[in-house]
Amino acid sequence: MFGINGGELIVLLLVAALVVGPERLPSYAEQFAGWVRQLRDLARDTKERVGAELGDDDVDWAALDPRRYDPRRIVRDALLDDPPPHAPSRPAVPRPGRARPTAAAPPVAFAGAGLAAGPAPFDDEAT
Repeated sequence: MFGINGGELIVLLLVAALVVGPERLPSYAEQFAGWVRQLRDLARDTKERVGAELGDDDVDWAALDPRRYDPRRIVRDALLDDPPPHAPSRPAVPRPGRARPTAAAPPVAFAGAGLAAGPAPFDDEAT
């Protein structure tokens, strides 16, 4: 502790007690005890608040240990996971009364002097 052994510490405490004096020593000791109490209460309250905010009861700290980190296992587990099944967006059976297209729509032909027959295409992500 700061390069001071036990004997030197006792000598320093005796010198401090003589400098402070017997009449002021009890009040200083009481103030020091109050500071220690406040610091201990502050540490306890902080520990309780951190525990309440983080909810440390439900955290598995052993699973988060960096010594257990194996990137090969993580990649293997990610690659072996089955993707969720894809639900078809339209029914496979055509509904009665609707004609099903047999071929793709023909490309839009230009009409006039270089103008398209339909509205101009718009890309909202381009700008």
